[in-house]
Amino acid sequence: MQKQDISLEANVDVEDLSEAEARARLDKNGYNEILEEPSGPFRGILKRLWGPIPWTLEAALILEVALGKIVEASVIAVLLLFSAIVGETQELRAHTAVDFLRHRLQVSARVRRDGRWRFLPARELVSGDLVHIKLGDIVPADCIIRNGAVEVDQSVLTGESVSVSRSNDETIYSGSTVLRGEAIATVTATGSGTSYGRTAELVRTAESPGHLQKLMFTVVRYLATVDLVLAVVLVGVALWNNSDLLPLLPFLVVLVIATVPVSMPASFTVANALEARTLAKEGVLITGLTAIQEAATMEVLCVDKTGTLTQNRPEIAAIIPFPGELEEEVLAYAAACCDEATQNPLDIAILHELEHRSIQPLSRHRIVPFDPATKRSESYVNRDGQTFQVMLGSPPIVEQFADPRPEFKDQVEELAASGARVLAVAAGPEGHLSLRGLVALADLPREDAAALVKAIQGLGIRVLMVTGDTSATARAVSHKVNLGDRIGDLNVALNNPLEYDGFANVYPEDKFRIVQALQKLHLTTGMTGDGINDAPALKQAEVGIAVSSASDVAKASAKVVMTSPGLQDIVKIIYGGRYVYRRMLTWTITKIARTVELAVLLTLGYIATGFFVTPLSLIIIIIVLNDIVTITLGTDRAWASPVPERWDVRDIAKIAGILAAGWLVLAFFILWIGLNVLKLPVPQIQTLMFVYLIFSAQTTIYITRVRDHLWSFLPSRYVIATTVGNVVVASALAILGILMAAVPVIYLIGVLGAVLAATFLLDEVKIWFYQSTGILGKVK
Repeated sequence: MQKQDISLEANVDVEDLSEAEARARLDKNGYNEILEEPSGPFRGILKRLWGPIPWTLEAALILEVALGKIVEASVIAVLLLFSAIVGETQELRAHTAVDFLRHRLQVSARVRRDGRWRFLPARELVSGDLVHIKLGDIVPADCIIRNGAVEVDQSVLTGESVSVSRSNDETIYSGSTVLRGEAIATVTATGSGTSYGRTAELVRTAESPGHLQKLMFTVVRYLATVDLVLAVVLVGVALWNNSDLLPLLPFLVVLVIATVPVSMPASFTVANALEARTLAKEGVLITGLTAIQEAATMEVLCVDKTGTLTQNRPEIAAIIPFPGELEEEVLAYAAACCDEATQNPLDIAILHELEHRSIQPLSRHRIVPFDPATKRSESYVNRDGQTFQVMLGSPPIVEQFADPRPEFKDQVEELAASGARVLAVAAGPEGHLSLRGLVALADLPREDAAALVKAIQGLGIRVLMVTGDTSATARAVSHKVNLGDRIGDLNVALNNPLEYDGFANVYPEDKFRIVQALQKLHLTTGMTGDGINDAPALKQAEVGIAVSSASDVAKASAKVVMTSPGLQDIVKIIYGGRYVYRRMLTWTITKIARTVELAVLLTLGYIATGFFVTPLSLIIIIIVLNDIVTITLGTDRAWASPVPERWDVRDIAKIAGILAAGWLVLAFFILWIGLNVLKLPVPQIQTLMFVYLIFSAQTTIYITRVRDHLWSFLPSRYVIATTVGNVVVASALAILGILMAAVPVIYLIGVLGAVLAATFLLDEVKIWFYQSTGILGKVK
């Protein structure tokens, strides 16, 4: 090896660095590594307590403390911490599983300093260092070859499914693997300055849009509008009647607290965490809980070709014998030039095909392995008692050593147009070679790729292929998996992405920009990938999915990590997201309906009667009991829509408004009965309105959880237990007179009967509304 090092070094006219100069550059530019942001559970929890949603809840908490309502403030604090801790715990579990899958390598490099070669950790390399790379090495930094030639696999960076040859004055990238040859090269970039490092920086700065925050603030805006109108009305009436405004202050505060969706983060976190646990049992690891709910609304899925749609290993796509030759003979000649010991993917593919066809290999005397500089391999075999020279390699190179054939170039171009890598085979007495045929190798699609693409499309999701390979290769694969033949480049991808079926010749920053372009069209975007080149796009997408063979960087950037090959688990993710959407849609409709019902009842009730129809102290109990049951909605049974879901709060507000209006009619009817028929004292009327609000809130959940009749789809046992439990607790408090005036059981039975009757009536109104408008998905 030392002798070979010297021969390579002899033709290098670049001086090496001194140890002192290298140390100075290391101190100035830092180590050749990508620094990771520090993380930990405490930091993660604090991060979840910082942002628009937590700020709203924290403001409500401070307001309660200022009013001396410690119990109410404690409830908000518990729900806030619960959401943060559950979310962080789930992500830590998922990251632990991902870390278990990682196999980190301590890469070393052969470096020449002060005139002698030594091994150093790759992290100590600096720009200007001379390094020696050879078969099996991971290229430790971006380099320019000074002498020698190598064949490198750089698919982890560029997505290319085949290896590339690099020789003098050409660049090889950090993270690539040397498959053949050796070379001396000069380091040109280290750390964040390398191609790998720039990709890592894209990953660090990429961030998917926060749709949950937008949803939460839209809900709050709708409810705050209702509260503001009611507050103005109440204050106006008080001023008209020359009433004291001070007693109204606690009511206005309670109105604000009721508007803030305290349980929203906790409800969404629980729903996502429970679905994440279900998916984990099926081999899908969720490292970002928001990916589940975003999967419900995903409209476009960008799929990386290599390793996702394809098998990421070359196989024989075609063997073309020239006239007078047999296909088996061409394969035998090609196999004679292959060496299994090199573990080169092309050699392995040819040898496996020979074995698969049960063809007897030729007796070989000698082999000259493939040389990236000459782009060919040679062997000498025994053929019919005489020695034949056999050559396998690049068609233009092999053609120079063999008798010409008129159809040769046309056939090479035809095979290359299909996206295959083409090798020429020549054989004959030494110095008198004849072209025998062509061997085409391709990274073939997975057997299940076409069916799974169809399944994803059947769920209403547009699938776009994104690859660093050539247009010909992309078009061939896209056609085989039934995506279509419209393959574009980066320019069309950024301007008219939906007019194409896929995009070729794209690099890491290109995939990242394509995802951003789709998001600018207000499309919820998913991205699958396996390599470092996919990491920025995986991080930017709302639903970033790393496939089972993905690199560590890709897994760390994605919110979803699949452990089984292929795309079949993507369907599970989509269904899981749509289950969560239905559960949280129930929460959102119920929250708006309950809040509007409570606010209007208290405001108009006060104006009509001169007292609050439910004591303000009991409103907190109503909020807590209702929030407990809405958190359990994360366990509810749900069905999946056949099309992507969408969060349209205007449509949600319409059905919530209809339900609130129906419940208000019944509420004022019960209030009128209590005042004018039963002539009950105010405390007992307040108790009846308290249990009414609890009863109606529970049945509203059953109305909103399905699009069809409320009995058409059985809820989970936890939802049943919690809703029934709330009814029992409220009834017990009313009967025993705890925190309120006691009322006879017969009155509670009457209220419950009225609520049940109204429930079935509102259920029919709901179905009519959905069928007539077609909003919020198909009826179920």
